[in-house]
Order: sequence, then C-alpha cells, then structure tokens
Amino acid sequence: MRIVLINVPHPSIGSRIPDDHLPPLGLLAIGGPLIDDGHDVHLIDGEIGPMSIQGLVGKATRLSPDAVLFGHSGSTSGHPIIAQAARRIAKAMPGVRIVYGGVFPTYHWREILKEEPYVTAIVRGEGEETARHLMDAIGQGTRLEDVAGIAFRRNVRPYATPPAPLIRDLDAYRVGWELIDHARYSYWGGLRAVVVQFSRGCPHLCTYCGQRGFWTRWRHRDPIRFAKELARLHREHGVQVINFADENPTVSKKAWKTFLEALIAEKVDLILVGSTRAGDIVRDADILHLYKKAGWTRFLLGLEHTDEATLARIRKGATAANDREAIRLLRKHGILSMATWVVGFEEETDADHWRGLRQLLSYDPDQIQMLYVTPHRWTPYFRAVAGREVIQTDRRRWDYKHQVLATRHMPPWRVLLWFKFTEMVLQGRPRALYRTFLQPDRRLRQAMAWYSQMGRRVWPYEIFRFLREPLVKGGPSLRNFWGVPQDTEERAMSVTSRPSARQLHKTPEKLMRAPAHPCKGRRHNGAHERSPSTP
Repeated sequence: MRIVLINVPHPSIGSRIPDDHLPPLGLLAIGGPLIDDGHDVHLIDGEIGPMSIQGLVGKATRLSPDAVLFGHSGSTSGHPIIAQAARRIAKAMPGVRIVYGGVFPTYHWREILKEEPYVTAIVRGEGEETARHLMDAIGQGTRLEDVAGIAFRRNVRPYATPPAPLIRDLDAYRVGWELIDHARYSYWGGLRAVVVQFSRGCPHLCTYCGQRGFWTRWRHRDPIRFAKELARLHREHGVQVINFADENPTVSKKAWKTFLEALIAEKVDLILVGSTRAGDIVRDADILHLYKKAGWTRFLLGLEHTDEATLARIRKGATAANDREAIRLLRKHGILSMATWVVGFEEETDADHWRGLRQLLSYDPDQIQMLYVTPHRWTPYFRAVAGREVIQTDRRRWDYKHQVLATRHMPPWRVLLWFKFTEMVLQGRPRALYRTFLQPDRRLRQAMAWYSQMGRRVWPYEIFRFLREPLVKGGPSLRNFWGVPQDTEERAMSVTSRPSARQLHKTPEKLMRAPAHPCKGRRHNGAHERSPSTP
C-alpha cells in the first residue's frame, strides 16, 4: 500500500513563533514499522513553511495514496486543522482511507466518528503495532473487528474494539528517520535537532495530566541501544540537539545511570534537553555530574504551582522544598532549570498571584514557562471542575497558552496582566539578565539568550491575540462544552496479553457500556497532552 503520513500546520504559539521546527516523532514512529512491512510510506510535514491546507491537500493528491494517516503532538488544539485537511482530502480523493490517531482521538472517538464521516478508523493508544494490523486489514479487506485498539463505524454506529496491549519492548519498533531531511529541522537557535523518547508514561498520579493514562504504564528503552542511536544520529546526520519527549525519563535511577554512562562512552558532543520531576533530580544528586557530562543542558521541571494545598489537591506528589533543592542542584552542576507555572488550578485572587510570584522568586529558576490550566475530559481534574465556565470556544486555542476558563475573582484581562507581569519579573530581574548576557558558560549563555529572544517575540503576539480575539461572556460549562467526564476510560492500553477472540467479538452495546480502557492522565508542551507515537 502507498501510505501518506500528514503532520498539519498548527496555529499555536509554539509552532508559529520560533524559526525552528522539530520533526514529528509520532508519525515517524508509525512510519518505521510500516516501511519494514513493505509499504510505500511518505511524510508530508505541513509545519515546514508552514504549508497551506490547499498546498498540503495538493501534495497528498499527487502521491495517490491508498491511505492517509493523521496525527499531531498538539492533539486537542490540532484537531480542528486535521478535521479540515481530512475533509478536503476525502473530497479530492473519494476512495482514500483516512486514519486518525493521537491523544485527542483516542478519547473523542465517538464524537469524531459521528461528526466526521470521512474518517475510516481511529487508532486508540500507541500506534506502532496497531497501525500495522490496521493497514494489513484494510489492504487485505479483512474484518476491522479483529484489530485491537481501534474505533470505526459498524452498522453505521461508532464502535471500538478492545484496547490493544501496551508495547512492552520499545526497542522492537524503529523510528523511520529516513522519512525526513534532517537539515530542515532545528531547535535551540538553528541547531540541527530531533525529538526522541527514552521512556513512555509516568508512574505519578497528577489529576490534570492528559498523558499518563494514554501511555498506561511507565516503560523504557534499552539504555545502551538508545545511547547508540543518539550517537548515530549525531555522526550520520549531524544532529546536535536531542529534545526528549518523555514525561519522566528518570523514573528508574539504575536505567537512567546506565544510559548516561553509555552516552558518555560514545564521546559525542550533544545538547540534551527535556522534562523530569524535581524529586528525581534531588534523588540523583550523587550522579548529576554524569548528567552534565552526557550533555544535559536544560530540564523543564513541572512545578505547576507553589501552594502546598493546591499541589496536594491535584495530586502532584511534590513539595516546595524539593522543587527549590532541584533548581539549586541543577545550577550547581551547570544545567539550566525551566520552571512551569500553571495559572487557573484554583480561582486565584490578586493576593494569590502576588504570593505565587514571591515564591517563584525564592525558587530562582533560570527560565519560566507560564501556562493556563487546560482540562481534558479523560482526566480526574476535568470532573472536579466540570461546572466552571468556558470563555474560549475556539478549540484551536486549547493549547495551554490561552485562557479557556473563567475566574470568579478577576476578569480575563487582569489574569493576563498577572501572567505577563510574572514573566517580566522572572526574566527581567538582575539575576536572570546576568545569566542571559554574562553567564560564564558559553553554551548556557547562548541558551538563555535564545530563550529570551523567543520571549520578546511571544509577548506582543500573545497580547495582540488577546485583544484581537475577544473571549466569550456567559459561555457554557466545561461539561456542556466538551461532554461528560471520561476519567473512567483514562487508560488507553491493556496491560494484559493480546485480547481473546471472545473479547474482540463483543457486541457494540456491551463495549459502549464497558470502559474503552480502564483509567488515564499526563503531560505537556508546557502542556500535559502530547503523543509522540500515534498516527
């Protein structure tokens, strides 16, 4: 079969403001196994340019595919663009099969199949193995009911097969790096870059996280094989920056230490950036020198908040003392810290914002990433706030960088003022300016200057958008806007062996009554909803 993978152009700040773009790891992860199965696979990356929808559809049409597979790492906010592109492709090529995967369609499969008749099937959960079986079934004309982990229409009604088993051996599937021209992808100020995953999932129970349950259980790749792959990307393709898409790569100290030592032994000059938890940094105080030697330059620490009661309410499993200590330890070892701070968990007052700013200053992170709370229907947090008022009804703006929920104690414009004021104070204080312009370490100084440059571009963009796109007054409740909570379906994958024939042949009625998986929730692009390995 000829298969086209499509990464749509996305309007989010993270996609449009930087001159750098990272490769779509999720689609490449699907592409590798499909190539190995003998399919003729092509990638169209609409983020480069960016391409117009018309240009994207034209390029796809010229390839005359049998199937088109869509996915995007900004899954919820990317959905309206994917729906538009898929509709136009279906019109241009009436016989083409359209398959859609990612975090958002994994949980919103019922609505998508009801509202978007051009979608043939949805891959739910991890896509490498499921996409292979689905493409085989489509190519050979066999029953879709026999493919675990998908949703499609059966007798006109949306129908989901039992969850596919999670992938226990992450090294069993390779990333299709040959689908991209590495020279077109960069990060960190124009340096050639890729996105990778050492692990999937997170063992922690944060209630707002849109990612943890999608992966269902934490697993990691073989540390030595993974280090060799990074070294090969550097030597053969000139890759300089490795951006880790993991929610929490450092869960196992033993596996992580093995990876660090293996990468050090490869003797490659790489810049490593990614996310982890502050508690793991404190735990690894005795091996942080290995982090630095391996090339770690910055960690995003999902602090989310500084109020202990709020952290307990969202089951963050962190403490303010641990967060401060992690930042201190990273600085001691010459590694930058980026703290995420989320506005909107509670309906804050001016006093709350002022107290939060003072606490952030006491943490003294090198960089700050401000985000707005963005509830996802499949998380426990959504159920807790389902009655709150929605003020942003454009789903393209549900990207963590736009206010989406009303706050009782202050209007949106004042929330924005606190948001921007906090950024200005954290990034404009003397210590931050010193680290940006006078940092002794050239590599860290370059990183700080690059991030500062992005911030100067984002500032007017966010304010302009706020003024140009008025928010809704008297909007629907969160429940009425997105639908009933789905936290009982949080887990996207089965942790057991492959489903039996009896399970696969459940009636639609029984399946609709049962959870489509058992339970889920976590992480970001600043956010908490990203899926690097679904179509």
